[in-house]
Amino acid sequence: MAEISKWAAGTSYGPVLSQTDLYLLKTPLEIHPIFAGTAPDFTLAYSLAEGRAGGFNAHERDRDLALTAKDEPATLPRVQKLIIITRCSPWCTTVENERGVTLQDVLTGLWTDYGEAYVSEAEFQSLNPRLQETVRRVATSNIAATQGWNAYHQMQMIPPNQIRRADWLRDRRYFQNLVYDPNYITSRLGFHAPNTFVLELMA
Repeated sequence: MAEISKWAAGTSYGPVLSQTDLYLLKTPLEIHPIFAGTAPDFTLAYSLAEGRAGGFNAHERDRDLALTAKDEPATLPRVQKLIIITRCSPWCTTVENERGVTLQDVLTGLWTDYGEAYVSEAEFQSLNPRLQETVRRVATSNIAATQGWNAYHQMQMIPPNQIRRADWLRDRRYFQNLVYDPNYITSRLGFHAPNTFVLELMA
């Protein structure tokens, strides 16, 4: 009999827990190896500023790999909701799927909250002047990369409502791994639960 991975995509290989079920059971969640950074032959390459997911084999870095596991569950047990925060930003990403949150659901949720959402005036003003300048410069550079060098000279003083949340991350915009850090989560959210995770980012 062929062996089916416990991470197999689909709803036939394990129950999907609601948030209530999860909190009542108080069971810890195992993070998918790709998101935990422990997969032996695949390292995720994903930028919150670009939204394109791929990867590579650490032993064969000369070729890119497709994320073929995108429909696999993000955690075991499979759950309907995940809550994700980072140490580099004030925002909280909530990812939901009644059939079980998948890797693709998480990446799409992060892109929506960082690649497509913009910084508010109040959020921008909460930064000290030096960080404001750095974030504005990153935003200008990213716009110039998509619109050409003329845009760089025209938009050096772009307003906060044109600064994406991904720009706030500056150079630390690449997905490193997901971790469960109850102390940090509690300091940010006032509580911690099995389905709350910290996204560690890297340059």
